[in-house]
Amino acid sequence: MDNNDIFRRLRYTLNYNDKQMAEVFAETGTAIKQESVTLWLKKHEDPAHLAMSDVMMATFLNGLINKLRGKKEGAQPAPEKELNNNIIFRKLRIAFNLQSDDILELYTSIEKSISPHELSAFFRKPGSSKYRECNDQYLRYFLSGLQKKYEDERVS
Repeated sequence: MDNNDIFRRLRYTLNYNDKQMAEVFAETGTAIKQESVTLWLKKHEDPAHLAMSDVMMATFLNGLINKLRGKKEGAQPAPEKELNNNIIFRKLRIAFNLQSDDILELYTSIEKSISPHELSAFFRKPGSSKYRECNDQYLRYFLSGLQKKYEDERVS
């Protein structure tokens, strides 16, 4: 999955408009114009589509953590220059304050399964013998489960 797809899915999940998405960046002290958000949200086929860099996605995810969980005291973490699915998954887990059981429930809610051992392998350090790369499919399923959860909460 590319950053724009993830960004688009998160916007839909959170039910945010372009202005609210730009405000998430402001949580890190980064000013982003609403027009940039609009261009990142465009489909790939659209000639006005703008690819979102890893640094911008990391900044957004850090802002989301600050917005949903509150800012940590002291210096804010610098955005990563390079992202992978494991880092994105970890940041989303933190932002939405999810424990392993919560994530397993998200997968179950969309009729997909993952073992607790597989899940914990995604959050290990890359040098660990138990580390496993999170492929696009697992991240996509996680985002789908998260989206379903927030949709269900809005309907209730």
